[in-house]
Amino acid sequence: MSTGLQGTLKRRAVLRAGSLVLLLGAQQIARGASVVAVRIWPAEDYTRVTIESDAALQARQFFVSEPPRLAVDIEGIDLLPGLRELVGKLKSDDPNIAGIRVGQNAPNVVRLVIDLKQPIKPQVFSLEPVAAYQHRLVFDLYPATPPDPLAQLISQRMKDLDAASERAARLLGLETGKVAGGPRAAEPPADDPLGALIAQQDKPRANQGGTGPAAPPSADPGSDTVARADPKGSPARQAQAGKGKTERLIVIALDPGHGGEDPGAIGPGGTQEKKVVLQIAQKLRDRINETRVNGNPMRAFMTRDRDFFVPLQVRVQKAQRVQADLFVSLHADAFFSPRPQGASVYALSTRGASSAAARWMADKENAADLVGGLNVKATSDAHVRRALLDMSTTAQINDSIKLGSAMLGHVQRIGKLHKPRVEQANFAVLRAPDIPSVLVETAFISNPDEEKRLNDPKYQDDLADALLRGIVAYFSKNPPLARTRQI
Repeated sequence: MSTGLQGTLKRRAVLRAGSLVLLLGAQQIARGASVVAVRIWPAEDYTRVTIESDAALQARQFFVSEPPRLAVDIEGIDLLPGLRELVGKLKSDDPNIAGIRVGQNAPNVVRLVIDLKQPIKPQVFSLEPVAAYQHRLVFDLYPATPPDPLAQLISQRMKDLDAASERAARLLGLETGKVAGGPRAAEPPADDPLGALIAQQDKPRANQGGTGPAAPPSADPGSDTVARADPKGSPARQAQAGKGKTERLIVIALDPGHGGEDPGAIGPGGTQEKKVVLQIAQKLRDRINETRVNGNPMRAFMTRDRDFFVPLQVRVQKAQRVQADLFVSLHADAFFSPRPQGASVYALSTRGASSAAARWMADKENAADLVGGLNVKATSDAHVRRALLDMSTTAQINDSIKLGSAMLGHVQRIGKLHKPRVEQANFAVLRAPDIPSVLVETAFISNPDEEKRLNDPKYQDDLADALLRGIVAYFSKNPPLARTRQI
C-alpha cells in the first residue's frame, strides 16, 4: 500500500471518529457519571448529604459503630473536583457530622467516609430526576436517639421563663440570683399533661435554695396585662387575661413550608419561598411567645427552624407530638404569570377543592415530598401508610375555617387578598384529624411587586402581627379545650 493511500485512510478514520463524537455527545463516551452539585443540609433532626449527577449512581454502604462512621462506595464515577467540594461544605457546627473524607478506592469507584459525632441510623437512597434536579444520591443521617419535639418545646419554654425573670429583675433594680423565693410557676390543671410536664421541669429550679431570679410581674395568670406590652395597642393587648384562672399553655405549631432540597417557588428576582416563609415564621414565633390569651401563655413550636427538608407527614406528626392547639403552615404563592397577587388562606377539604385554583395549589404543595426527596422505602410501614390516609373530622375542618376567617380579617388590613374567603382543598399537610389547621399563602412570590414586599422586614413584621391578631381573635371566641390525650 502506498504512502499516499495510507494517509488518505487515516484522514478518513479521523473524520469518522469526529463524526461519532458529534453524534454521541461527550457525556455518552465519557467514562462514568459527572457530578453536577454536592450539598449538605445540617439540622438537629438529621443531616442530609446529596450528590447530584448527570447519570444514576450505585452505592454500597458500610456502617462502623466505634468510632461511628459511615463508609459508602460510589460506583460508576471517578474522583472529580465536585466530590472534593463536600469537604469544604461541611460546617463545624453540624450536629451530626464530624468530618468527611473522599478518595479513589478502585477504578471507577469512589469511597466516601463520613465521620460522625454520635451514633447514627443512616439511610442511603437514590432519587430520579424531578423539577430542576437531575439524579440524586442521598445520605440521610438520623441520630440513633432522635430529638423529642416535646422535650424541645419544654426546654425552650424554660429558657423563656428564665430570660423573662432576669429581665423583670433588672427592671426592678434587683440583682439576679439574690431574690428570695425563686421563680414562681403556676400549677397547671390536672387535665393538661403538657403543662404538668413543664411544671415538673420547673420545680427543681424553684427549690434550689430560694436563690432563683424573681418572676416577671406579667407571669401572673391573674394579671390584666399580657406579656407583649405595646403602647400603640398590639395584638397582645386585645387578649384580656381572666381573673383567677389557672395557666393552660396554648401551643401553636408553625410550619414554614419547603426547605433544604426543596426551595419552593422562586420569584423573578431569585427569592426562594423557603427562606422568606422561615423569616416570617420566626417573627410570628417571637410574637406568639410573648402573648397571653385569657391569662394563658402561648408557645410556638416550629416544624423546622433551619434550612432543611421535612416530609409533609412528619410536619403533622411533630404538631401532634407536642399536642398543638393550632397548626399554621406558611407559604408564598406562585403562578405561571406575574399578574396574580394577594394573600390566601386554605383549610382542608375531603370532598374536593372549592375552586380549580385551590385544587392546583394543593397538587403543587403536595408534590413537595417529590422535590425535597422522600425515602419511599423508609415510609412503607403500615403505621405511616395509615397516617398518610388520615382525614380530618368535620369539627376540625369547621374550626380551621373559623381560624382562617379570623386571619383573613386582619391580613386584609395590611394588603390585598387573592380570595376574600377561606378556600378548601386536599392539602396533605393539613390532615391532622385533631388539630385545626390552615395553610397561609402570604403573597404571590411570582409577582415582582409582592416579591419585594416579602423581602421587606416591615411587611414581614406587619404580616406576623396580622396573623397573630387572627390567632388571638380565634381563641377569644373558641377557648382551647382541656388536653386529654396522653403524651
